[in-house]
Amino acid sequence: MSGPAELLAELLGDRLDEGARAWAEKARAEVAAGPSADRFAALLAIASRHAPRGLLAPDAEACRRAADHLEGWNPERWTVLEALRVSLVLARTDLATPAGADAVEDAFAHADMGEACALYRCLGLLPAPERFAWRAAEGCRTNMTSVFEAVACDSPFPAAILDDVAWRQLCIKAVFVGAPLWRVHGLDGRLDAELARMALDLADERRSAGRAVQPQLWLCVGAHGGERGLESMEREWAGDDPLGRRAVAYALARAGEHERLGELAEAAADPDVAAGARDALAGDTDQSVFGALDSI
Repeated sequence: MSGPAELLAELLGDRLDEGARAWAEKARAEVAAGPSADRFAALLAIASRHAPRGLLAPDAEACRRAADHLEGWNPERWTVLEALRVSLVLARTDLATPAGADAVEDAFAHADMGEACALYRCLGLLPAPERFAWRAAEGCRTNMTSVFEAVACDSPFPAAILDDVAWRQLCIKAVFVGAPLWRVHGLDGRLDAELARMALDLADERRSAGRAVQPQLWLCVGAHGGERGLESMEREWAGDDPLGRRAVAYALARAGEHERLGELAEAAADPDVAAGARDALAGDTDQSVFGALDSI
């Protein structure tokens, strides 16, 4: 099975023209030989001249190969330019050494927003990724949604590396800024009572301000919301937002409240809400089901 560098090179080969492929091969060879910090940063910047605009769009087989190499890695939403830049980072032969880690940090210091997205996307693919826990936490504090999603989504890195405080902050910020929390790999494995409390506090704050509760907020509750969580879910169900009601159907099932969900589902007039409740009762309750709410 090929590693991430080989997989990215293969995918790029199908998406770059002949001149861009030649540049990429030459640039990777130069990186492997050990460029200066300034030259490494320059190559990451210059890559924008050679990559076409648009998504990398790997097919299902390529996504499967990515996940086989590293569970939680999903390049489906990467751009071609991000893939090219990550392939340059992975061409370094010193990534397992302190010098290699320093080189990655230096690249962050020079990076514009697009380069930062690529660098954050590659963190989980690097040797000893725990060395970059501080850097990932820093990325989660950004106000730029694209950078936040680059570090938070479609990667095993945050769930595996971030401490409890940084992890909870990531989840709540994803809800707050409208990032797709369901794409944060490993969320279901790190739910706890404190994250549920924070999510329910946010729900109360939004209601007090006369604002809708984000449907993906309910992903944070799981079986940890207690009576307060159940009351908050039933309040959302009593509202008129069909997305919120569908999200609560999933959340009730995730909380083990199947009997109550069944009662509510029988009385649901909205066919989409009723269908969501039936799916939840049938056991379709992992975090991925919330992805359906993004496309409605």
